[in-house]
Amino acid sequence: MAPDASEELQIAVRSQHLCRWEIPRSEYPEGRTGYLKWRTELGKLHARKACEIMARHGYSEESCAQASAIIRKQGIKRNADTQTLEDCACLVFLTRDFSAFATKHPREKVIDIVQKTWKKMSELAQQKALELPFSEPDLKILQEALAGN
Repeated sequence: MAPDASEELQIAVRSQHLCRWEIPRSEYPEGRTGYLKWRTELGKLHARKACEIMARHGYSEESCAQASAIIRKQGIKRNADTQTLEDCACLVFLTRDFSAFATKHPREKVIDIVQKTWKKMSELAQQKALELPFSEPDLKILQEALAGN
């Protein structure tokens, strides 16, 4: 997505799920509110862990703060680095997890998730997503979701 990415962005992308198991989803209530609180706490954890590692390896406080802001997705749609991290996360979902997700959930939920994912992506990431080799059933769901977007 970003061949000339800064070290801070590279670290942030690689750290966005750092020690994710330390905060299980089951510790938060079901539903959107619980999910969003869980994701916020995960972002703080990932950022803190990344900054601890960065500091041990001589990165400045400014670099740590920059990586932390990217990991916590501050300024999404306004900050190019934060948007790149989000684009990468969305493309990974579509590449690795979408098919399995689609088989486990009702079609309406899958379409809703695809629409929400699509809105979070930049135009460049959307173009890259359309180039992915989807199976025929997954492609039909994707097309249906995008037709309603």
